Amino acid sequence: MYFDKLPDTKKKNKEFKGYIYALNDFFCINNVHIYNEDIAEVDSKNHVILQCMDIILGAMNFKLNNMDKEKDPNSNRRGKRTIAKEKLYKNILKNIKSIYPNFNIGVSTSSHGDFANNWKDPYRHWCFKSKNSIFNSSLTKKSK
Repeated sequence: MYFDKLPDTKKKNKEFKGYIYALNDFFCINNVHIYNEDIAEVDSKNHVILQCMDIILGAMNFKLNNMDKEKDPNSNRRGKRTIAKEKLYKNILKNIKSIYPNFNIGVSTSSHGDFANNWKDPYRHWCFKSKNSIFNSSLTKKSK
């Protein structure tokens, strides 16, 4: 597991890596093993695949946070990067919808009652929510 440079103290980064290593208890059930030496920090600028992941995750974050609607205050037009990120997001979404026709980016994909599908499905999408989060429906796109 290669993580982009972790943005915290060495102590907290070590604790995080320890948490990842502790996932072995869960993964070993499915014959997946994580070794300490396989958990590393890298500079994504030096790894093409991590650069691609940064771009993909950035495009998804961009859309989820309505940044695709931002316009230049002077010209009242969207910038070239904004348009490019939206096109990338739409392409990603099209590919996901070829697997899951009714895919909703704001909802986790289902394992359809079989936990093994978490390992078998060609694409998995999780919507992470903290246990103490509170949903405010007035902030959703549909409420506007």
